[in-house]
Amino acid sequence: MGVLDDVAAKLGGQQGQDGGLASLQKLFSSNGGLKGMTSKLTNSGLGQQVQSWVGTGENKPVSGQQVQQVMDPGQVHAMARQAGMTDEECCEQVARAMPEMVNHATPQGKVPETDPFAKGLDSLKKMLKL
Repeated sequence: MGVLDDVAAKLGGQQGQDGGLASLQKLFSSNGGLKGMTSKLTNSGLGQQVQSWVGTGENKPVSGQQVQQVMDPGQVHAMARQAGMTDEECCEQVARAMPEMVNHATPQGKVPETDPFAKGLDSLKKMLKL
């Protein structure tokens, strides 16, 4: 099981992987999609990390604490509650998934014009190879 499979299963709580993937999709969508999320993270001091995910080299990690500082606390709390974990644990899981999700969404080394997180869960699963 890969990182994304594992994270999606944990964030899905009783709903399993699809529930977790839907939560991650909602997180991206509610933050302006891929473009909005990468801009938000970049503007919050995580530009080097984001650039490594979009580019073709190794993905630099982010911490759960960094994710928690950037994300809406209400949204984090709702996702955590659904998954049956603390806000901090939820942010750790999102921090594990985010580099790989952005990396898969930007295979050409740039943010695509069409937001891959707006195409629905099945499309997202194909993109992430889940």
